[in-house]
Amino acid sequence: MKRKTYPTDLSNEHFTALETMLPPPELLGRKRSVNLREIINALCYMLRSGCQWRLLPPEFPKWQTVYYYFRKWRNAEWFVELNHQLRKRVRLKAGKESDPSAAIIDSQSAKTDEQGVVRGYDAGKKVKGRKRHILVDTLGLLLTVKVLTADIQDRDGAKQLMKSIKEQMPRLYLIWADGGYRGKLIKWVLVNYLWILEIVKRSDDLKGFQVLPKRWIVERTFSWLNRNRRLSKDYERELTSSEAWIYFSMSILMLKRLKT
Repeated sequence: MKRKTYPTDLSNEHFTALETMLPPPELLGRKRSVNLREIINALCYMLRSGCQWRLLPPEFPKWQTVYYYFRKWRNAEWFVELNHQLRKRVRLKAGKESDPSAAIIDSQSAKTDEQGVVRGYDAGKKVKGRKRHILVDTLGLLLTVKVLTADIQDRDGAKQLMKSIKEQMPRLYLIWADGGYRGKLIKWVLVNYLWILEIVKRSDDLKGFQVLPKRWIVERTFSWLNRNRRLSKDYERELTSSEAWIYFSMSILMLKRLKT
């Protein structure tokens, strides 16, 4: 019997493109019986709707099974690799090199619920929770993300973010940032990575909203992420789970962009 469909379900075309990038089955142990397409559809539903694991509709596999695969893929960094592969394909389709030469960095503070035991207080934004530090290319596609407690300053978060991507971006040489990254970080980035950190300043003469060159790109990426209710707050117990949902969100966005 065909199950009830949801708007978040992947089409045949989208899943066919994704299927070749799915982790292979284990060589040892019991043969896999679950349909991985249903696992992906369940994760897409949770991402967009923001529902709890135990509230997953019965049309999908049991929530324990879906969570098992989410945790397994998170620990194996499959979500990171999926984002990496799809980003290269989208860039090539757009007529660009597979690896970027320029990027934009920024952060976003997000509230947590009572399960988010690892959290801090962002005095500037007056938010108690966590801070998402992201680096994107000039198309707004995610290069890397680091979720930390909200009390960590942007400059300190940027250092941890850049350490995680040093070997993956051979062409990168220029990073745009806002005034929160000025100061000693500029020299630190140049000395350690030979990258130029360029601060895009807001004009003091203008009042109200102002679109700033390059910085609007990363703000648009945050708006893409915020379309998903799972990311409207940080509901995760572990920081790695928060990062996994962000990678998965951008992967689904790129997958649909490739097949439209």
